[in-house]
Amino acid sequence: MNMQSRNWSPYIKVAIFLPFLVVFAGLFLRPARATQAVSIPMPAVDMPLAKGATQTAVFSGGCFWGVQAVFQHVKGVIDATSGYAGGEASTAEYEIVSTGSTGHAESVRVRFDPSQVSYGQLLKVFFSVAHDPTELNRQGPDEGTQYRSMISYTNPDQERIVKGYIAQLDQAKVYRSRIVTQVVPLKAFYEAEAYHQNYATLHPDNPYIAINDAPKVVHLKQMFPELYK
Repeated sequence: MNMQSRNWSPYIKVAIFLPFLVVFAGLFLRPARATQAVSIPMPAVDMPLAKGATQTAVFSGGCFWGVQAVFQHVKGVIDATSGYAGGEASTAEYEIVSTGSTGHAESVRVRFDPSQVSYGQLLKVFFSVAHDPTELNRQGPDEGTQYRSMISYTNPDQERIVKGYIAQLDQAKVYRSRIVTQVVPLKAFYEAEAYHQNYATLHPDNPYIAINDAPKVVHLKQMFPELYK
């Protein structure tokens, strides 16, 4: 073949757009364990259902859109709010948190009725369908310390229950790798910007939501029909 007469324009176009295709595939098409549910046992230690004041739990497990969407569909959850935990008030802004240098993790504050759902049940949802607790400083297609797995406990009972549950799950080897979830006391929770709230519900056709977050809600309904609302 006469190489000089060959039309190279299609190949040049491929070379130009290939990096963008790779990025797209990494963001939307990469198989993410975060969207795969795992069947796990209930915590051996939990607080019994009982009437009392509204309680608060804070969970961090990747992008807060999906975690918020999951907990919004859990019976007994009064509200779930996207926000930031782990850093200072001065850096609790999305653009700054996204640098991964603030100490913050994208988090969800869950206010729940302890007479309808226990903290242990919320933990089971978090560890089985809301995220993959064995991924270190990433979740699905998202990378960085702001996407780390973390539980910020708000009282000694929560600390005792979650630490016991992690030890229980690791001992049972329900995952292929050990759990890397950080367990820390909650210093403060800062609500995220308004446009992040209810994002999965308001943008169901967003490719990121459809691929990474919507399956989590489907798994919740399938695995926890008694808790789904």
